[in-house]
Amino acid sequence: MSQRPTLADVASAAGVSVSTASLAFSGAGPIAEATKQRVLDAAAGLDYAGPNPLGRQLRSGRSGIVGVVVGDALRRSFREPVSVQLLDGLVDTISPLGLGVLLVPGSLEPGAPLVDPLVESAAMDVAVLIWGGTLDDPTLQALQRRGIPLVVVEGQDLPGIVTVGIEDRGGVADVARHLTALGHERIATVTLPFGPDRRSGLADAERLGHITWSIARRRLDGLHDAGVDPVAVYETPASLVEHGHAAAQALLSGPAATRPTAVVAQSDLLASGVVLGARELGLRVPEDVSVAGFDGLDLPWLAPDVLTTVAQPITEKGAVVGRAIEALLAGGDPADEVLPVELRVGTTTGPAPAA
Repeated sequence: MSQRPTLADVASAAGVSVSTASLAFSGAGPIAEATKQRVLDAAAGLDYAGPNPLGRQLRSGRSGIVGVVVGDALRRSFREPVSVQLLDGLVDTISPLGLGVLLVPGSLEPGAPLVDPLVESAAMDVAVLIWGGTLDDPTLQALQRRGIPLVVVEGQDLPGIVTVGIEDRGGVADVARHLTALGHERIATVTLPFGPDRRSGLADAERLGHITWSIARRRLDGLHDAGVDPVAVYETPASLVEHGHAAAQALLSGPAATRPTAVVAQSDLLASGVVLGARELGLRVPEDVSVAGFDGLDLPWLAPDVLTTVAQPITEKGAVVGRAIEALLAGGDPADEVLPVELRVGTTTGPAPAA
């Protein structure tokens, strides 16, 4: 069996030194374009695919991998368009840098370890956490112990850690003011998970005091900023349509005199589930109940309704994360970033029904 060609074989065929041939592949130093092309032509003639990536990693001291902890089981994350669009923006930004992504599930399934084993052992140059965790989060602490640079998406007030977020608190306040201007007084809310235990159901005062994931807390605070004290808070275990549907059944099944006249959901998928649930209960949207969401997703299957929502720049947020990664790997100290959001009024909100 013939031996695989080596970089030395390519250098010999091109009439250059091995170090010059290496530069043609790495792009890490000065080399004339004609010389580079001669090396690449020689490599093609020898069917040489390029230097061993493992050897390159060993020489550079880097893996070329960005670990992305998605904060949920992958089977749920890939049903959630926000996660997918964020990853699109991230990957499009870091791929030209020669970086790849390792997806790490963050769900605490029954019997699962507190921290995924990949967090403790997988090779990665930078880690991205796609949720607004806290400094005492076990996954965050495990990565810090390993000395891996971190970027936390939707995190805020995390000293020493780069965060990328959005003005979600202000966005929720805007949609709340929109509803109160329409005459709504009985406003309920459907939230994202409060923490890794991912409970489902109406949240009482005690439960509201134990919100560990800041994204849910900020969006609840946005309601209070607008002077809205929700008549009910329904916590969901994930941002999926079926969880919004379950919330609608719990919130909207009562008599007209006492049920909410408006529901603010902390994601568009949850809001769309509320719309579908309201329809099943025989309620008209928005004549009987107004529904608003958060994210700005395109939901053509909700037709003829167009959801009132707070739109966020999801793909751009992923790109900002990618640029922060690039800066960290270059030895920089990127600043935290908070991106703006925009209220978009659709057909699912209207005047409060007459008493």
